[in-house]
Amino acid sequence: MSESVRDLLLGLGGGLLAAWVLLAAALLAAHPGRAALGEALRVLPDLLRLLARLARDRAVPRTTRVLLWLTLAYLAFPIDLIPDVVPVLGYADDAIVVTLVLRAVVRRAGEGTVERCWPGTPDGLAAVTRLTRARRRPLPDGP
Repeated sequence: MSESVRDLLLGLGGGLLAAWVLLAAALLAAHPGRAALGEALRVLPDLLRLLARLARDRAVPRTTRVLLWLTLAYLAFPIDLIPDVVPVLGYADDAIVVTLVLRAVVRRAGEGTVERCWPGTPDGLAAVTRLTRARRRPLPDGP
């Protein structure tokens, strides 16, 4: 192996390691409280269905749909940013990533789109609203 190829591989490896450390630090900084994490775990099945519905919804901007598909692929991939053997954060990184993506979706597609695609209960939607720090407007009264 030539010296330039070795240097390139070492540089790429070092860059990936530095990016992982920065991302892990960002996840630690964004770590939600225990109550928020509990809410996220309680509504996790509905969150996964929400992500899939939003990713297929043509009303959602294309870049946001791509972000949603990448998030679903990340969740399906067996290797996480923080290994599951790390207590608390090992399982929390998925919840944190989903929360950050949903915040971006709410900003780009709007709360109404998330509400329209929400497959769960109103309490679950309220939990997602709290997780994403979105302000939920009251739904209009009947017809």
